[in-house]
Amino acid sequence: MPVDGAKYDNPLAGRYASEEMLSVFSPERRYGTWRRLWLELARAERELGLKFISNEHIGEMEKNLDDIDFDRVSEIEAETRHDVMAHIRAFAEACGGDVGGVIHLGATSCFVTDNTDVILIRDALDVLIRRLVRVVDSLDRFAVKYSELPTLGFTHFQPAQITTVGKRASLWLQDLADDLSELERLRENLALRGAKGATGTQASYLALFDGDSDKVVELENKLAAAFDFCATVPLTGQTYPRKVDAKVLGGLCGIAQSASKFSIDLRLLAHMREIEEPFGKKQVGSSAMAYKRNPMRAERMTALSRYLMTLAGNAPLTAASQWFERTLDDSANRRLVIPDAFLAADALLILYGSIVPGLVVYPQQIASHIHAELPFMATENILMAAVAAGGDRQELHEKIRVHAQEAAREMKESGVPNDLLDRLDGDPAFAAVKGKWGEILDPAKFTGRAPQQVIEFSTAYIEPVRRKYADVLKSSDDADVKV
Repeated sequence: MPVDGAKYDNPLAGRYASEEMLSVFSPERRYGTWRRLWLELARAERELGLKFISNEHIGEMEKNLDDIDFDRVSEIEAETRHDVMAHIRAFAEACGGDVGGVIHLGATSCFVTDNTDVILIRDALDVLIRRLVRVVDSLDRFAVKYSELPTLGFTHFQPAQITTVGKRASLWLQDLADDLSELERLRENLALRGAKGATGTQASYLALFDGDSDKVVELENKLAAAFDFCATVPLTGQTYPRKVDAKVLGGLCGIAQSASKFSIDLRLLAHMREIEEPFGKKQVGSSAMAYKRNPMRAERMTALSRYLMTLAGNAPLTAASQWFERTLDDSANRRLVIPDAFLAADALLILYGSIVPGLVVYPQQIASHIHAELPFMATENILMAAVAAGGDRQELHEKIRVHAQEAAREMKESGVPNDLLDRLDGDPAFAAVKGKWGEILDPAKFTGRAPQQVIEFSTAYIEPVRRKYADVLKSSDDADVKV
């Protein structure tokens, strides 16, 4: 994308989000949708009996849907201080004749602004759903591949019971599967605002149809069908309820939460040199320290997640502060927040999708960390084996306690490796199990049902996603990290 050095460039557009998502919220798409709404409104009104709207009017509107003269719109808006009126007049001028007399008939500004917002939100959700499905598929394949590889588990970032690399990845995956279900639910429940009039009473349309309420209802049905919606919002003031925006941004916030959890975990794993994000052959990690392999993508995910989570807080505040049938303090806020939230979510999923297929796992490093801690975790197993060989449980327990405490002290004070097994080897009380440490301390014996859990989750929850979105998974995603 070319850079105009004299103007501020929103990084979401210039550096992070995809061209596909930018297109959804582009002026061409937004204002082109306004014109299509005016066209379908006029078409439905004619079909329902308003014969002064002619086929010629409809034909002229159809011909001029996409030739928007934005310079002319700007000129009119500078005079009228009203964006919708500027577009109505510019559309009327493009159509010529007396078409202006039938554009926007019975409507208020929110007929185009709110209906368009719902349409764009639906289109943007479709983009995110496709991208999320691909990430879910990729991450599941990673989880299954490493379902049996033991790794040190952590609670409070302190060594805990052993899990597997695949099980940890399945926790990330479960978050994304939940996000996908939520986006699907939001997408399915979206309804067009419809033709509701200035305060939601449909009085202007009732007047147009000489008090025929059935025709007003049918008008809404025709509009919904024209834009592939199953329904319109049952009740509105001038705007559709802003709680809709709060719910949608809540779904996007869920993606941010999941992405942040994954990216922070990955940054910690990179610090431990266990798993790293992909790193290009010519990629520079630091301008000063040439050896560094900074987790750039994961760090960017953390940053964008934080931004998206803060954006999501705007929507409930807006919903909570609307006065009666409407107030205009929502407009500037929503104009910024809704597109930015989708652009940020889009960028997060692009990053996620670029990381997972190229994740680099270092099994030997993982094993070394297990080796450093496993003797402590295995003390119960060691105790049971020694007791089974004829030892006294209470005596052996005390000896293990003393040896373990001393080994831990030496590790922390002197920086030496864990020598608990060497200490036990030198204690005659453990002579019966000496030399059997490899059998007793096999990490795979400490992973519980983690491998099975990975496969069970994949089969029950991810395979249905693959079947549902087979066509999406057959197509490639050409969006990539821009910088």
